[in-house]
Amino acid sequence: MMLLWLILIPGLGGTLAWACGGRYPDAPRWVSLGALILDLPVLALACGAPSGAWLDRLNLPWIPQLGINFELGLDGLSLLLVLLTLLLGIVAVVISWSEITERTGFFHFNLMMSLTGTIAVFLALDLFLFFFAWEVMLVPMYFLIALWGHERRTYAAIKFFLFTQGSGLLMLVAILALAFVHQSETGVFTFDYFALLGTKMAWSTEFWIMLGFFIAFAVKLAAVPFHSWLPDAHTEAPTAGSVILAGVLLKTGAYGLLRFAVPLFPHAAMAFAPTAMLLGVIAIIYGALLAFGQSDFKRLVAYSSVSHLGFVLLGIYAWNTLALQGVVVQMLAHGISTGALFILAGALQERLHTRDFAQLGGLWNSLPRLSSWGMFFAIASLGLPGLGNFIGEFLVLLGTYQVKPVFAVIGAFGTVTAAAYALLLVQRAFHGKPRDVAAPDLRARHIAVMGALAVAIIWLGVAPQKVVDTAAPSLAALRASAVTTLADGAP
Repeated sequence: MMLLWLILIPGLGGTLAWACGGRYPDAPRWVSLGALILDLPVLALACGAPSGAWLDRLNLPWIPQLGINFELGLDGLSLLLVLLTLLLGIVAVVISWSEITERTGFFHFNLMMSLTGTIAVFLALDLFLFFFAWEVMLVPMYFLIALWGHERRTYAAIKFFLFTQGSGLLMLVAILALAFVHQSETGVFTFDYFALLGTKMAWSTEFWIMLGFFIAFAVKLAAVPFHSWLPDAHTEAPTAGSVILAGVLLKTGAYGLLRFAVPLFPHAAMAFAPTAMLLGVIAIIYGALLAFGQSDFKRLVAYSSVSHLGFVLLGIYAWNTLALQGVVVQMLAHGISTGALFILAGALQERLHTRDFAQLGGLWNSLPRLSSWGMFFAIASLGLPGLGNFIGEFLVLLGTYQVKPVFAVIGAFGTVTAAAYALLLVQRAFHGKPRDVAAPDLRARHIAVMGALAVAIIWLGVAPQKVVDTAAPSLAALRASAVTTLADGAP
C-alpha cells in the first residue's frame, strides 16, 4: 500500500494546509513541507524486491463494470520522476515562504494537489486513472497562475488551460478508442495498460489513435508547434508555480510518450519517428533563437525550456538505449537547472520588482550571491561538461547519430546557441556598469536551496551511472514491449 500512500500524503497535506490556513497563516507552509518530507521515506519503502522491471505494484478494483481499476506501478523510471517531484515540491514550498502572503492555505492546497496529480500520473497503469490524474495535475496549476501570478496572469492561465485541457480531451478520446478497439478484438473492455499492449488494429486506426496521444503529450512537453502557451504561463506564474511547471509538469509529457505513445502503438510510432525527430530538432534551434531575443528574464528561461526539451523529443523517437538514457538524464537535469533559474528570477522580481533586462545589469557588486548562483545555473543550462545537462544532451545526440546522423549534427548546433543565450542572460542581468541596489542579497533559505540544487546537478554530471542503472530495467522493458509487438508483424 506504499504506492497509495505516496499519493494520499500530499493530497491530505494540502487539504489540511487549506483547512488551517485561515486561523494560522504560517501553518500551511509547515504542513506542506512536512507532508512532502514524509513522502520521501514512503517512496524508499515502496522500492521493495524488484519483480522484473517493477519495484512495486498495486491493483485495486475501482469501477469493475467499466473495466477500470486503481492500478499503480513503480519502476526505475517512475521512481526517478517521483523523486524529482518530491524534491522540487519541497523547494517550491521553501522558496514561496515569504513570497506568498495572501490566502496561503488555498495556495498550498493547489500546490500540493498539483503535486499529488503529478505523482499519480507517474504511477498510473490504468489509462482511465492516468487521465483522471492528468486532470488533477492541471486544474490546480490554473489556479496558481490565475490567483497568484503577475500582471497578465488571467490571460496566461486561460491560455494554459485551453491548450492543456483541449489536448487532454483529445487524449481521452484516444484512450476510449483504444479500449473499444481492444474490446472488438478480444471481447474484453478494459483500460489496463498491460492488457492494451500489443492490441492488434488496422494501420490507419493505430496511427490516428497514436496521434491523439502524441498531440496531448507534445502540448504538455511544449514541443513546437504546440509551445506557445509555455512562455506566457512561465512568465506570469508565481515562482513556485514556475518551478513545478518547468521542473515536473513538462516531464509528464515526456513520460507519456515513453510509457504510452510508443509502446502502445509501435508500428505507428516508428513510422512517425522521423517527423517527431524533425520537430525535436526544430524545437532545439527555434527555442534557442527565441530565447536569445527575449528582454524578460523569465521568458528567456521559458524559451530555453522549449530548446532543452527538444532534445528529449529527439531522444525518445531515436528509441535506442543511449538516446533513452540521455532522455532520462536530461529530464532530471533540466528540472534542476531550469527550476533554479526560475527561483533566481523570482528573487529578482521580489527584490527589484522587475525582470526586464533593461532595468537590470550591474548587480554583481550589490547582489554577489544571487549573481554568482545565476552564473552557475546559466552555465549548467548551456551544457557545460561536468554538469548534468551536458550528459543528457551528449547521450541523446550520440544515440540519435546512430539513427539519423543529420538530425544529430543539426541538434548539436543547439548547444552553440544555448551558450549564446545563457551568456547573454548573465551579461545583461548581472554585469555592466555597477550600481547600488537597496535590496538584500540571497538569505540562508535561498542559499540552502541553491546549494542543494547545485550538488544535484554536479552529481548528475560527474556520476550519472546511478541514474542510468536505476532507469535501465524500465527502459529495457519499454523497448522490449515495442520490439515484441513489431515482431508480430504489421497491424
